[in-house]
Amino acid sequence: MSSKRSIVLVVIVCIITSVLSSLVTIVVMKDNLMSDNSGKSTEIVVKSDGKSQNVYHAVTDKAMPSVVGITTTTVDTSNIFAIPTQSQGVGTGVIVDANGYILTNSHVVSDGQAVDVNVLFNDGSTTKGKVLWNDAQLDLAMVKVDKQGLEPAELGDSDNVRIGDIAIAIGNPLGLEFQKSVTQGIISGLDRTIQTEKANMTGLMQTDASINPGNSGGPLLNEKGQVIGINTAKASQAEGLGFAIPINTAKSIVEEVIQKGTFEKVTLGIKGIDVASFESSTGTKLEATEGVYIAEVLADTAAQKAGIQGGDVIVKVGDTKIAGMSDLNKALYKYSKGDQAKVVVNRGGKEIQMNVTFK
Repeated sequence: MSSKRSIVLVVIVCIITSVLSSLVTIVVMKDNLMSDNSGKSTEIVVKSDGKSQNVYHAVTDKAMPSVVGITTTTVDTSNIFAIPTQSQGVGTGVIVDANGYILTNSHVVSDGQAVDVNVLFNDGSTTKGKVLWNDAQLDLAMVKVDKQGLEPAELGDSDNVRIGDIAIAIGNPLGLEFQKSVTQGIISGLDRTIQTEKANMTGLMQTDASINPGNSGGPLLNEKGQVIGINTAKASQAEGLGFAIPINTAKSIVEEVIQKGTFEKVTLGIKGIDVASFESSTGTKLEATEGVYIAEVLADTAAQKAGIQGGDVIVKVGDTKIAGMSDLNKALYKYSKGDQAKVVVNRGGKEIQMNVTFK
């Protein structure tokens, strides 16, 4: 009888062990991120001190030292009496170079109009900042502080982001009272277009990680703790609809600002408007369904020398399809003075390719 009982006990122990091992996967912490032998992230890890840690702990530990708070003061004289009035703003930024270069949103620094910029670091110290570059249509800006030895964030590759990937946001929602808040979700959509007060923003990543005022300019991170986007906006009419600018949009800008202290974008030399906006405001139906309608070509510019004319609709620059001014603006950031690009325009229903040399 005792022999049968022993067999039953052994079977029970085996079953329990099998169930427990299927519920929890324990792996070794490596480089402060979680991975098994296949390189895929896992939910639970055990560090050498015996404490368990999940992916959100690991990403926060890695990225938090690179996240900063940004407070600004802006003076406005646009009221009816032209009386100067001050307004305060709060946002977030991410350190991209150890020598004091910080990436954030343009609207966080009042599109370059902020008269006072202060940067709050993870250690609690505060330093004055200076806006080196900004673009309101891209909603990106670079701020410089006189401080060395900072811990820059690791930039990921936003071209490899997939719907369903883990997304983690760090920032200061609703102000410094809730500074360094961490929210999590997934990438809910790619290549989204939203309408802002200034322009249509295209090519955005959508996430259900909570993003609120104050999160602007902060990083959207993947499960490896790499920055894949810069948080920029949320849909006010719904919950769980946040948007981020893909980090690859900013990489060339970041590199040039660090090297030269600013970024000089090439220009075509046109005055243009989105096709949809032109049609709705004039009642005119164009042959092109989308693109940038050229209202005027400026003299002695790249566009004029290439043969582009008023009334043309730009539909492609290089390999980039142009749906509106936001797309055109982003496409031009890929080029430097002297570079050549093939520009396709729709002229009376016919697409014509032209070679443009940027000045």
